[in-house]
Amino acid sequence: MSAKFTILPSGLAVVTDRMPELGTAAVGVTFGAGARAEASDEHGLAHLLEHMAFKGTRRRSARAIAEEIEQVGGDLNAATGVEQTGYSARVMAGDIPLALDLLADIVVEPTFDAAELAREKNVIVQEIGAVEDTPDDLIFDWLQEAAFPGQPLGRSILGTEQTVTALDQDALRRFRDRGYRASDAVVVAAGAVEHDAVVAEAERRFATLPGGEAQKASGARYAGGDRREKRDLEQLHVTLAFEGRPFDAPDAYAAQVFANLVGGGMSSRLFQEVREERGLAYAVHAFHWGYSDTGLFGVYAGTGAGDAADILPVMIDVLHEAADAADEREVARAQAQMKAGLLMSLEQPASRADHHARHQLAYGRPLDVAETIAKIDAVTVETARRAGRDMLASAFTLAAIGPIRRLTPPERLAERLGVRATAA
Repeated sequence: MSAKFTILPSGLAVVTDRMPELGTAAVGVTFGAGARAEASDEHGLAHLLEHMAFKGTRRRSARAIAEEIEQVGGDLNAATGVEQTGYSARVMAGDIPLALDLLADIVVEPTFDAAELAREKNVIVQEIGAVEDTPDDLIFDWLQEAAFPGQPLGRSILGTEQTVTALDQDALRRFRDRGYRASDAVVVAAGAVEHDAVVAEAERRFATLPGGEAQKASGARYAGGDRREKRDLEQLHVTLAFEGRPFDAPDAYAAQVFANLVGGGMSSRLFQEVREERGLAYAVHAFHWGYSDTGLFGVYAGTGAGDAADILPVMIDVLHEAADAADEREVARAQAQMKAGLLMSLEQPASRADHHARHQLAYGRPLDVAETIAKIDAVTVETARRAGRDMLASAFTLAAIGPIRRLTPPERLAERLGVRATAA
């Protein structure tokens, strides 16, 4: 890749990646302050701030923001994650200065108008309600909460109706002032871009971002747990997870390869055994989420009430068998999936910009794709197996929603896993 990066005197990083065949660009600004940076009385604040950034600045109304970007055929978007919050735009090459001006305006000069705040809090309450009505989304919030109880990492990004409605303008300003700092931010652009021009625009547009060190989130402690709730649903949604690896751990790529060979596609062990051989579930997959100081590895399945007693024992057997007997062909297939997924995603400027933003904040520089591929290729059968065994040795976390009556109880799960039972 042709990524270039510059660190401005303020500490703000600027990363660009020129794709000369394109006439459009994706630009953005990402801060290392996501939901995990919230205090206990700020649950949902990072996400609310992301929404409120678009609701008016000292120079533009909410409508003017929308009209200016759409007048040139572009669009604006944003996303709040666990550890980062990003604001982005897609525009024609000649409109990059406008896009950066709009992005700088909404993150540096938002007014947090009281009437807009009241309306937007109501919008987010509706969003929270939508997740509550979507069990295959809700289950992963429950999983995080059970795995990291009483910690920011264990709280949902959206917040709750009670916490969101209690937030005010002062809380928004305090969070922005301590989290949106130049030293923990990156301006990124990919597509029809020129590095020096983007650097000059970024230095000018973001000149008033606060300096100094951004407040870092407190460390996370994986604990494990068991949360089950009976609901009148057609399907049982169940997740079983273990402590994973931080994104910069020596075996982080081995953990991801293990997750892929276990449940990363139709040829994976989980899909073949759970769906193809036994017909226990329509949807089944594995995942590995790496954070800055911990991670979460797990499996998910959606099954019927009649198969609830079988689903977890079968998945556990698959996990153990993979950790003991994954072979060269499976590892190679998982590596190929990871590499192809990476390269395919980088064909889109927006994905490429997001890729560089995450790497800059995580590693202090954009990683070349060849470096990432080399890390994937360095995983061996033994390192993948070892990562799997090590993760499975941790306390387990279970979250389930739906017809749970026949689901394996915690004590029997612990016996089958060979680890201690987690607190219910």
